[in-house]
Amino acid sequence: MYAAFRSIGAYVPERILSNEDLTKMVDTTDEWITKRTGIKERRIAAKNETTSDMAVKAAELAIERSGLAKSDIDMIVMATISPDYFNMPSTATVVAHKMGLDKVPAFDISAACTGFVYILGIAKAFIESGMKKNILIVGSEKMSAITDYTDRGTCILFGDGAGAAVISATDNKDEAILDLHIAADGSLGDFLMTPDGGTGNPHQNELKSEASFIQMKGNETFKIAVRTLTKDVVQILADNNLESDDIAHFVPHQANYRIIKAVGDALKMREDQVVLTVHKYGNTSGASIPMAINDLYEEGGLKAGEMMLLDAFGGGLTWGSALVPFSPFSK
Repeated sequence: MYAAFRSIGAYVPERILSNEDLTKMVDTTDEWITKRTGIKERRIAAKNETTSDMAVKAAELAIERSGLAKSDIDMIVMATISPDYFNMPSTATVVAHKMGLDKVPAFDISAACTGFVYILGIAKAFIESGMKKNILIVGSEKMSAITDYTDRGTCILFGDGAGAAVISATDNKDEAILDLHIAADGSLGDFLMTPDGGTGNPHQNELKSEASFIQMKGNETFKIAVRTLTKDVVQILADNNLESDDIAHFVPHQANYRIIKAVGDALKMREDQVVLTVHKYGNTSGASIPMAINDLYEEGGLKAGEMMLLDAFGGGLTWGSALVPFSPFSK
């Protein structure tokens, strides 16, 4: 039994936060942000819009496009670092309830920006073991809720949104997720973190709000991301005897255009192979890759059988890559 990537869906909030808007909030310019990140704008969820609300909208679209009924879904796995609640119930269970799927197993994982690749691997393992048949995987983030809008080093980077996919069992090897690498290095955890609130640094008498926001060592993170991702994607291609030209779509985590370009250049990827959405959504962490795949799909650029190379790097530190053919159910 193999695992196939059947469908994609996404949701983006209505509100746009442009670089020009940010110049009124912190000491920055559109030129400064664009040159260093490639980001021009990002979407921001409404005040009463939760991570689970966005997840449900992306998930329902993915299920509809798969051709399955909601009742066919037998597990939900969610990647988020901005859950509805710290730390229970899991946002996946909230999503399951809102979708009327209370009896299926549902849980969250925390792998930051690599989250979608991690949950793709979890779905693959559950399906290939024969335990499940149709798994909904969701990356959803309300990054604006954990971003300090007085810190110009981080507030320029992050946006909100959700992406979802249906992963299903198949006996056709040509439809199967080909390979997947995931890894982590906890010794570098302080490069990108939200330090306050856990047992490692518990709240004392009152919430220390500044420590509950994202904190990042930007230069160090940039350097290790480029080096690690380049090595990882080169390795996964070599392991599967593939060349860059065998990849229809290189879908990197949308964190920073300079990282994407550096890795793409190292792989000798053509411009038309690289999927870019960072300019309009910014970094949406675990939602980044499925949102980018969804844009590609909705623009008519993703065809059945085409091979996608996914790669991501995030807090933890975590990273991962995957070779995934788009394998919708035959109509």
